Amino acid sequence: MTNSSGGVTLDVLLRALSSAFVELLVAPAGVEVGIGSVVLLDGDDLDRDEREPVVTADLCLLVGVGEQAAVGWLRRLAAVDPALRPRAVLAKAATGSRRLPQAAQDVGVALVAAHAQARTETLLGTVRGVLESLGRTEDGPRGLGADTDLFGLAHTVASLSGGMVSIEDERSHVLAYSASDEAADELRTLSILGREGPADYLRRLREWGVFDRLRRGDEVIEVPADEGLGLRRRLVTAIRPVSEPLGADGQPQRPVILGTIWVQEGRRPLAPDAESVLRGASAVAARLIARSLNAPSNEAMQIQRLLGARGGGVDVPSLAAALSIPTTGPAVVVGFSQVGPSRTGAAEMAGALRLHASAFARDSLVTTIGDRSYVLLPRASTPASVTSWARGVIERVHVHSGTALRAAVAAPVSSLDDVAAARIEVDRVLDGTTGTDVVTTLADSRTPVLLGEILDLVAAHPELRDPRVQALLDYDERHHASMRESVETYLVQFGDVRQAAAELLIHPNTLRYRIRRAEEILDIRLDDPAGRLLVEIQLLTRHRG
Repeated sequence: MTNSSGGVTLDVLLRALSSAFVELLVAPAGVEVGIGSVVLLDGDDLDRDEREPVVTADLCLLVGVGEQAAVGWLRRLAAVDPALRPRAVLAKAATGSRRLPQAAQDVGVALVAAHAQARTETLLGTVRGVLESLGRTEDGPRGLGADTDLFGLAHTVASLSGGMVSIEDERSHVLAYSASDEAADELRTLSILGREGPADYLRRLREWGVFDRLRRGDEVIEVPADEGLGLRRRLVTAIRPVSEPLGADGQPQRPVILGTIWVQEGRRPLAPDAESVLRGASAVAARLIARSLNAPSNEAMQIQRLLGARGGGVDVPSLAAALSIPTTGPAVVVGFSQVGPSRTGAAEMAGALRLHASAFARDSLVTTIGDRSYVLLPRASTPASVTSWARGVIERVHVHSGTALRAAVAAPVSSLDDVAAARIEVDRVLDGTTGTDVVTTLADSRTPVLLGEILDLVAAHPELRDPRVQALLDYDERHHASMRESVETYLVQFGDVRQAAAELLIHPNTLRYRIRRAEEILDIRLDDPAGRLLVEIQLLTRHRG
């Protein structure tokens, strides 16, 4: 059942999350209250609300907040208009607490305890995924129609197969799952919580060749129970694109895996046709995953429009209202770009950045455009604090995933009308720098940025290319010479022959001869400032190309 605001009821959300994740402790207004948004709050957020809390979402997820701080915050909510209070609070500190449920009951807010081992990023991502998917559909059993979603698919497969279903991406991260019961084993529980399964069992799966068979084919694989590890029988199959990509020769490329579907057997044996159900579900899941990869969410499209990435006129006040952010006041845009190869996908990286950004500023917004991720920080007026935060994020991401990032921070803009220009500034910096400074701004890197843009301008206009420089390059190619290297080193050393010769490991007289010969080929004097500048720009343009 969806609520009038386009979200879901608390009851639907709790059933989708399952008891492996959460436990409802109190619900003074019942479980039919509507949940349409979620926000992450840490201890600093609660400390800033010392007098009267400012709530911006229906569900507040408390991270790193102890029992005493959470109780104090809930009590301060009594001073807030009931219509502006959150409808539910989700917190690990609620587990085993007596004071928190009473404080929530007193203020009329539902309290949900999160499993102590649940990872915050997994918890937040799952809640947002549930709100995104279930908020667009009606509650109740779903068929395998085009309007289903991964949670609905998991529910349907569980009903038809008689087991407990989890759908994972290509990195074994859980995307959706059906409800669990007391027959759920440790592997299923840990997977849903975002934790890795037992090492002995994962090693056994590799020894049995399960992962290799999933990569090679489309078969449904039976994984036997392991009584010693307390793990039950499973069926698993790979999720592949409906149409395999073709290579340049027109032949299918190496098989691509979008994810896997697992069905754990419960108290009763799986249905006789469970394998057939799983094969059909694999095709449906492939379409759903491809759709989610190719089509950004409504919120993502709104953020991208605000950042000027979707063209056309932008109604900033309407977008700000839809995204629950102020239209006036300083705002900062931060762009993140990966450096070198990475095993971290764009969606996973955006999810990690969203978590870090939400902890830094509760009303932050994150989206991915191309191969870059952008963070919009409303009400951020101190570039130094944003730069320090960005450096911390880059360090934590590298430690956690091994992925190297660099970032550019745009100077604060006075209102959301200027956010699109701030994104352009971020792109200019990322395009014009190489990452020597992991976090930089246009003010700090204006020289390489402007020089790069000048070189791009020259490269884009053939009439600005000097054929005399090309003659020098052609000479090198015909005679297997190194005139270009000699000239470049000579220019870098500002005409210091001895220093340039030492760098080239040749005698100074040899370099003098080469420079005279290069001047003859170029018909340009390199001791003339204008000629020297022209040759240097032309050579740099060719390097950049």
